[in-house]
Amino acid sequence: MPATSESSPVSRSPRTRSSTGRALQKGQQTKAAIVEAALGLATHIGLEGLSIGALADVTGMSKSGVFAHFGSREELQISVIREYHTRFEQEVFYPAMSAPRGVARLSALFDNWMKRTSIEIDSGCIYISGAVEFDDRTGPVRDALASSVLTWHAAMRRAIEQCKVLDELRADTNAEQMLFEIHGLILALHYEARFLQTPGSMARAVQGFHNILARYSAAKPGASAEAAPAAAAAKRRKVSNQTTTSKE
Repeated sequence: MPATSESSPVSRSPRTRSSTGRALQKGQQTKAAIVEAALGLATHIGLEGLSIGALADVTGMSKSGVFAHFGSREELQISVIREYHTRFEQEVFYPAMSAPRGVARLSALFDNWMKRTSIEIDSGCIYISGAVEFDDRTGPVRDALASSVLTWHAAMRRAIEQCKVLDELRADTNAEQMLFEIHGLILALHYEARFLQTPGSMARAVQGFHNILARYSAAKPGASAEAAPAAAAAKRRKVSNQTTTSKE
C-alpha cells in the first residue's frame, strides 16, 4: 500500500503538466485569434473603434472571455499595434535584407513598402489612422504606435547611411531629410489614392522615389543611373579581394 501511495503522484504528474501545457497553448491560440479579428476591425474602423463587445460579436465569445485575455481595451489596442508591426516587418523589412547594402537595399525597402501600401489603400493603415486618432493624446497606446513607426524609420535611416558609406549617395546627404521626403511620398499616396482616389497615384509615388534617388545620387551629372551602384559593387569586390589576399 505505501508503495502505491508513493508512486501515484509520480504517475499523475506528467498528465497534469500535459494538461496545463495544452491549456496554455489553447489560451495562446484563442488570444491570437482575438488579435487577428481585432486587427481586421482596426484596419477598417481604427483603433478607437475597437471594443470588447464588438470583438465578442465577431469571435462568438462572451465579453468576459475576451476581456480575460487582455484585461483592458487599452491592452487590446496595444496588442493589435504589436501584431501589425510584426507583420509589417515580415512583409517589408526582412525580405529586403537579402538585397545588397546600398541603393539596392533602400530600393527594396521602398518597393516592399509600396506593395503593402497598395493593399492598404483598400483596407487602411493603422500607422496612419492611429496617428490621426492619437496625435494629440498621451499614454501607452500612443507610445506603442510612435515606437513602432520610429523603429521603421530607424531601419530606413540606416539604409540611407549605408548608401553614403558605399558612395552611392552624396557624402553631404542629410539622412533625416531624405527619409522625410520618402515618408512623405507614402503619406501623399494614401491621401491621393485612398481619399481622393486620384488615378495614377501609385506611379507618381514610384517616380517620386526615383527622383529623390537621382537628386541625392553620388553619380556625376550625365552619368548613367547604374554608375553609383556599379562603383559600390566594385568597392565591395576590392575589399573582398584585399581580405582574401591578406589571409593568404
